[in-house]
Amino acid sequence: MATVVFDLDGTLADTGADLIAAANACFVRAGRAPVLDPEADAETAFRGGRAMLRLGWERLGAADRDAAVERDYPYLLDAYGQNIHVHTRLYPGAEAAVAALRAAGYATAVCTNKPEGLARTLLHRLRAAHWFDALVGADTLPVRKPDPAPYRHAVALAGGRTAASLLVGDTDTDRATARAAGVPCVLVTFGPSGDGVAALEPEALLPHFDALPELVARLLGGAGS
Repeated sequence: MATVVFDLDGTLADTGADLIAAANACFVRAGRAPVLDPEADAETAFRGGRAMLRLGWERLGAADRDAAVERDYPYLLDAYGQNIHVHTRLYPGAEAAVAALRAAGYATAVCTNKPEGLARTLLHRLRAAHWFDALVGADTLPVRKPDPAPYRHAVALAGGRTAASLLVGDTDTDRATARAAGVPCVLVTFGPSGDGVAALEPEALLPHFDALPELVARLLGGAGS
């Protein structure tokens, strides 16, 4: 069975504002200012909790930034888990595109660098968990993207074969993951990087989810191929 694997943050859902709020809560807890902006720093938000903390502590001039990041990371996860679905929304057309792929016979999965428990919670809150045959998060395996193992694991759990799969994502991490797994990569241009992802030379660019079923058919052929 041909399989389409999706990244979550910045690909299926715009989670940036809630992620930034969780990071800012860490700085406020330490008696500092909320230095990250949900719009200007959205691209960093989609690179994960540690990336946001590192950027914030750099702006605040922290002497030992690595220690501050590791100290605050558990608190960030807790703050985010408590407010995971305040501003987060699915990108337009995501539901219809996944439904069309599944109706055409493709398996669908999520491979994200968000911790698995938080990813499951968010998908349930978005009423999207039933769209997918498998979910692999940052802590499902000992390694995370761009190591290809989580991607391959997601495909296998969905009942597919890596050779008949592709990855839909939004960052250089997703591009590197697809390259390491030897599969096509589709990068969305509606995320914070916009058309800038074209420089990563994916096999296809996706300006809107409406175009995804046709792209998948072109790159993978029919679901049973």
